[in-house]
Amino acid sequence: MTGRFRAIVDVHVMLVRGDELLLARREGTGYGDGLWHLPSGHLEEGESVTAAAVREAAEEIGVTIDPADLTFAHVMHRAPERVGLFFTVEKWTGEPYNAEPHKCSEIAWWPMAALPPDMVAYPAAAIAEILAGVPFAEHDWSTNH
Repeated sequence: MTGRFRAIVDVHVMLVRGDELLLARREGTGYGDGLWHLPSGHLEEGESVTAAAVREAAEEIGVTIDPADLTFAHVMHRAPERVGLFFTVEKWTGEPYNAEPHKCSEIAWWPMAALPPDMVAYPAAAIAEILAGVPFAEHDWSTNH
């Protein structure tokens, strides 16, 4: 008998300003360095997903978000052990800035209709699904899993 499966949960915050989306270019993390990504991070033990989204936005881009302003947009199950929860937000306090220069080389607003081609693959796929109104997707699953 095997033990109960436990997924790693991460949260992703889509700051939306009109028709633009805020992205950060990863650097010095060992994962996706040089590629664009949403402000995001892992859920910590005992933390709600909305609290994690608020915390990650504050840590990475220096803004304060009221959890009530987060809108659930998408869930993505990434093979085999990760589950990503994506939230949009159109209201926050503070001007976004690169609050983690040791993990991010720059932040920039991008038109949602013309996102950069050099993005981490799974958030790019999730954003496309969100823009299409699809609330759930699986990513990187193959017949080997």
